[in-house]
Amino acid sequence: MGQFPRCGESEWLNKILQQAWPFVGQYLEKLLVETIAPSIRASSAHLQTLSFTKVNLGDKAMKVVGVKAHTEHDKRQVLLDLYISYAGDVEINVEVKKYFCKAGVKGIQLHGKLRVILEPLIGDVPLVGAITMFFIRRPKLDINWTGLTNLLDIPGLNAMSDTLIMDAIASFLVLPNRLTVPLVADLHVAQLRSPLPRGIVRIHLLEAENLAPKDNYIKGVIAGKSDPYAVLRVGTQTFTSHHVDNNLNPQWREMYEVIVHEVPGQELEVEVFDKDPDQDDFLGRVKLDLGLVKKARSWMRLEWLSLIPSIDHLEQVLKRNKDLAIASKTAEAPSAAILAVYLDRAQELPLKKGNKDPSPMVLLSVQDTTKESRTCYGTNNPQWEDAFTFFIQDPRNQNIDIEVKDDDRALSLGSLSIPLARLLISPEMTLDQWFQLEDSGPASRIYINIILRILWLNEEAAGGTPVSPVPPDSGAGDGDGGHTAEVTPGGTSVAPVPSQTRPQQTSPDPSFATEGVLRIHLVEAQNLIAKDNFMGGMVKGKSDPYVKIRVGGVTFRSHVIKENLNPTWNELYEVVLTQLPGQEVQFEVYDKDLDQDDFLGRFKISLRDVINSQYTDEWYTLNDVKSGQVHLVLEWLPRVTDPAKLDQVLLHQSQQFYKNKVTPSVAILFVYVERAHGLPLKKSGKEPKAGVELTVKSTSQRTKVCDRSTSPQWDESFYFLLRCPRDDMLIVKLSHSWGLSLGSLVLPVRELLAEPGLALDRWLSLDGALPESEILLRATLQILESKASVCAGGPGGPEEGESVIPSREAATAANQELRHRAMPTHGGGDHPESDKGQVKLSIYYSTEENRLVIIVHGCRNLAACAKDGSDPYVSFILSPDKNRTTKRKTSIKKRDLNPEFNERFDFDLSLEEAGHRRLDLSVKNSVSFMSRERELIGKVQVELAEIDLSAGVTQWYTLTEETN
Repeated sequence: MGQFPRCGESEWLNKILQQAWPFVGQYLEKLLVETIAPSIRASSAHLQTLSFTKVNLGDKAMKVVGVKAHTEHDKRQVLLDLYISYAGDVEINVEVKKYFCKAGVKGIQLHGKLRVILEPLIGDVPLVGAITMFFIRRPKLDINWTGLTNLLDIPGLNAMSDTLIMDAIASFLVLPNRLTVPLVADLHVAQLRSPLPRGIVRIHLLEAENLAPKDNYIKGVIAGKSDPYAVLRVGTQTFTSHHVDNNLNPQWREMYEVIVHEVPGQELEVEVFDKDPDQDDFLGRVKLDLGLVKKARSWMRLEWLSLIPSIDHLEQVLKRNKDLAIASKTAEAPSAAILAVYLDRAQELPLKKGNKDPSPMVLLSVQDTTKESRTCYGTNNPQWEDAFTFFIQDPRNQNIDIEVKDDDRALSLGSLSIPLARLLISPEMTLDQWFQLEDSGPASRIYINIILRILWLNEEAAGGTPVSPVPPDSGAGDGDGGHTAEVTPGGTSVAPVPSQTRPQQTSPDPSFATEGVLRIHLVEAQNLIAKDNFMGGMVKGKSDPYVKIRVGGVTFRSHVIKENLNPTWNELYEVVLTQLPGQEVQFEVYDKDLDQDDFLGRFKISLRDVINSQYTDEWYTLNDVKSGQVHLVLEWLPRVTDPAKLDQVLLHQSQQFYKNKVTPSVAILFVYVERAHGLPLKKSGKEPKAGVELTVKSTSQRTKVCDRSTSPQWDESFYFLLRCPRDDMLIVKLSHSWGLSLGSLVLPVRELLAEPGLALDRWLSLDGALPESEILLRATLQILESKASVCAGGPGGPEEGESVIPSREAATAANQELRHRAMPTHGGGDHPESDKGQVKLSIYYSTEENRLVIIVHGCRNLAACAKDGSDPYVSFILSPDKNRTTKRKTSIKKRDLNPEFNERFDFDLSLEEAGHRRLDLSVKNSVSFMSRERELIGKVQVELAEIDLSAGVTQWYTLTEETN
C-alpha cells in the first residue's frame, strides 16, 4: 500500500464528520434503545430488566488522518482506504435493575485502516446507491469500561470477559463481516452485504531446495539435515503440511485453496520449520499480497481461480481436478466451484409450546461442512442477514441442507434441502427467492440468495516462464514489500530469510509519544454553602466537602474534610492526555452524607486554555450555587530530552508533600511494541498465540494476543509515568495466551539517559527463549520539566508564597530518598557512600495481580571470598514463614563482585498480609561442601510495613555481616 498523504489533505472530510457527529449520536441512541436493547432483553432471562440509561456519543468526532484511492479495479465502484483515528468521549450507561447492576463505557479509542466501497454508481442523485465499510485487518480498539466486573457477576455472563467483549466488538467490522448502508430505496443490498469473493487462490506446495540443516550431531561437529514442514496462512485460514524426514530438498506435493475477499490487502504467508521432538527450528518465510497473484501469475506458481457464472467449463474443471487429486498428497480434493449463501429472513415460523415466540438460528450443511447463523431472539419472523461460503467438489451430486432450529438446538422449526444441480440450470446460476420450509408451519418460509460459481483457471495467463521473485518495479502495485522466495518451474521454493530483510527500526504511527501530562494540584476552597442542618433546618451546620475531577475518561476523587466550609485538601493528580480539541477538565464539589451526597457546585476548564498558558494558579468560582470558590494550580508539563534537567526535576520532586501521598512524576516513558521474531513453539509443536506484558514498578499493561505465529506483530504503544527513572526497570514478558513463557527482557530506564534523544529503537534479544528470539521495540524517555522546578532550581530557591511547604522531617526524608535515587549503579559515576557491599532491590505490590513483587537487580562492592573473587547469589525469605514456602534464590554469577541478576519473584499475598512480613536477605558465595571459602557475604533485613508497597520502592541496601 502506498504511503498515505498528509493529514491536511483529508481535513475537509474531518470537518464534515465533526458537523454530522451529533446526528450520528442521535442515530446510535435510537439504534441502542429501540433495536439492540429489546434483542438483548429477549436473549436471556437474566437480562429482561436491561436498559440503556444514557447514550452520549460525545463531542469528539472520528478523524481521518490519511486517504488512499484505488482506481484500478471495477469502474462501477469507488474504492477508498481511510486511515482512521478515534479517541472519543462517548458515554453509554447500562442498568440491569434485577441485579442492581450499573455498568457502561466511558471513552473509546479506535485506530485502523477502514476500506470504504461506494457502489453501485448510479445516474441520479445521490450518485451512489450504498456505502459499504469494513476493516481488512483487525483495528486497535481500546474501551474504557465502567462497572464491568458488576456486569460479569450476573448469572449467564460470568463466562464472558473484558477480552471476549472487546474481541466481539472488534471483529464486527472485520472481513468477512461488513456494514452496508443503503442510500436509495428499493436497492437489493444482499449482494453488497454478501458479495462474491474476489477469487480463489489455489496454492500448490510442491517442493523446496537448499534448506538450512538444523539437526546436528556430536555437539555440532557433524552437520545433519532437517525434517521440514510448511505452515501457510491467509487471514484466519491456516494450513500445515506433512513433514519430510531428513531432507534439505523436500517434495510435499500438497494443494490448498483459500478464499480472497479483498485485493489489495489480504496476504499469504508461508513459513518452513524443521520438525524436532522438543522445539521446531525456523527455516524461512515467504510473504506476499494476494493481489499480486492476480496481477503477476507469470512469476509465481500460485493459481488465481476466477469465478465463472457458466457451466461451459465444468467438465474440463472436473477432469483437471481429478488429475490434481492424484498428483497431490492432500486429503482434500480440489474444488470445482464455490457456493455463496446469503441467509436473509424467515416468516411465520411455528411457535413453541405455550404459544411462545422461538429464538431461531439456522444450520447450513454441505457434505461434512456445517456452519451456524446468529440467533434472533424472541421472534417467529427472524432477520439474520448472514453470509456463508462453501467449497464444492462436484455440484452435480451435492446438496445444501438447511435446518431452522430454536436456540436450544433441540426443537426443529423447519428444514429444506436444495440440490446444487438445480443451480446449474438456473439463470446466472443463482436462486434468489422464498423457499417453503418442510416439517414446519403451513405458511413458514425462508428467503435465501444462493449463488454458484465455477472455479476457472486461465491456463494461458497462468503459464509462462517464471522470473525473479521480486517485481522489476518495487514500487509498483499496492503491496507492502518484495517477496523472499526463489521461484522454479516446479513451484515455490522457500529460502531462509536473511536478517536484513526484517525492518531494523520500528515504524510507529506519527502520533506516537505526542501525549502530554496534566498536573492538577487541588489546593483549597472557600465560602462553600452549608448543607448539614439540624433541628429541621433551624440550626445551620456546615458541610463535609470533597471534589470529583473528570478528564479524558479518568475520574479522581479527593478525601472528605469534615465540617468545614473553607477546606484545604493539598492533593495532587496527574493524567496523561492526547491533545485533542474540545477537551475539558470538569470539577464537581459534593457534601458527603450517609444517604445522598449534596451538590455544592461545579465548573469546567478548557484543556486548550491550560495547554496554551502552560501554568495557572487561580481561584475558580463554583457554578449553579450561591457561593464558593476552589483554588487550583494546573500545569501542562513541558517534555524535554535533556538528561541534564533530571537532577533539577528530582530535587524539586523531593521537596513536595501532598496529603494524598502522591509523588510527582519526573518523566514519562513511551514504549512502542512492533513485532517479535523467532519465538519458540509450544511443546505440542503448535505456534504460540503471543502477547506482551510491560511492567514498570506496580503498573502493568498488555498488548492484544496475536494469532498463532512465531513472528507476531502487535503495533501497539504504551506509556508509563516515572518517579525515579535512574532506578526504574521496564520488564517485558512474552507469553502464550498469558500462560507459557516465551521469553523476557529487563531494560533499565537509566540506559535511555545515555541514548541520543533519550530514545532506543532496535531489536533486543529475549532471555529464556531461543538464541534467535528477539523483539523490536522503541522506548522514548521524556523528562517532565515543571515551571515550579525551574524556579526552585534557580539561585533564589523556591518562590515566595508557595502553597506547599514540606516539614523539616519530610524534606530530610525526601532528600535522603533523592540520594538513593540519584546514586548511580556500579560502573562509572559517583561511588557509594561506603565501601561496604550493597544489594539493589525493587519491592512493590501489584494490585492488578494481587501479588507482592520483589526484583533483585544486582550487587556492588561485594567482598572477595577467595583469591580470584566470589561466585555470588542472593537468597531470601519472607518472615515469619514456618514452612519456608517463600524462600527464593537467584542464579549464581561466576567470579563477579558486581553481579547483575535482574530476576523477579512473585508472591501470592494480600496487601495486608505483605505488610506484616519482613524480608530477610543474604548474599552468599556458592561453595562446595568441603570448601574452606567463606559462604556468607552479607545480610540485610527490610520491614515491609515501613514501605509504601502500593507506590513501591527501588534502592540500594547496605549489607552487614550481622543482621540489622
